Amino acid sequence: MKNFIKRYFKPAAILSILLAMVITSCKKDEYYNDGGKANPVFNGNIMQYLESNPKFDTIAQIVKLAGMEDVFKNENITFFAPTDEVIRRTIGLVNTPIQELRGGLNQILFNSGRDTLKTLSDVQPAIWRKFLGRYIYKGSYKLKDYPQIDFGLRELFPGSYYYTYDHDIANIGVVYNSVNGVKYVGYRQLTISYLWDPSNPNNFTTVAVASSDIQPSNGVVHVLAIGMGDPIGEAPNDFSANIFGFNVDFYNDVLFSR
Repeated sequence: MKNFIKRYFKPAAILSILLAMVITSCKKDEYYNDGGKANPVFNGNIMQYLESNPKFDTIAQIVKLAGMEDVFKNENITFFAPTDEVIRRTIGLVNTPIQELRGGLNQILFNSGRDTLKTLSDVQPAIWRKFLGRYIYKGSYKLKDYPQIDFGLRELFPGSYYYTYDHDIANIGVVYNSVNGVKYVGYRQLTISYLWDPSNPNNFTTVAVASSDIQPSNGVVHVLAIGMGDPIGEAPNDFSANIFGFNVDFYNDVLFSR
């Protein structure tokens, strides 16, 4: 590649290309690939952070519908934030050819002869409140505050169990990735695993964190990745993470409320 560049491009042209690549890369996304922000501190509370970021327009509406706006403005919390894409995939479309929007809540409602959702307010506030609480923890916790987890060696590195805001149970841990076959010397990847049944800790849904340690004035926000089924590094990233609330409980609650 170097020989090709020297042969066909003048130095000035090379410099222009490199500068263009750098500028394009910087504009592409405010989040780095390693999950951190250039400036993790946000000048405002968590509610203001959600409202200021287009990735969370829908989540901000859900916070209000759930009656939790005061929590996100004033309480000291850690929020594992699903993006709006999770809500889009959770609700889905009826009889759509779009793979990621198939089989969602609206398809289930349609198949059962019930009215589909037209707006977010079609879901009862208590249901939004119940499942939003699964992403919230009291207190401020950054990546460094969580223990190591190795999903292939959990008897030694199990992460730790934490109560959510509403006393559900989840496992949170940091995956220490490998480099060139050397374990635990690579980058750190925060994960959260929701337990479907606390009596069976091996039955869980895991999602990797895409951007960690965002710091509004009243807590910490960790942005969750979209579940792709394939790991991010050595961190699992399950498809089920794309359902709001981590599993089909949300579908069932909405279905039986209509």
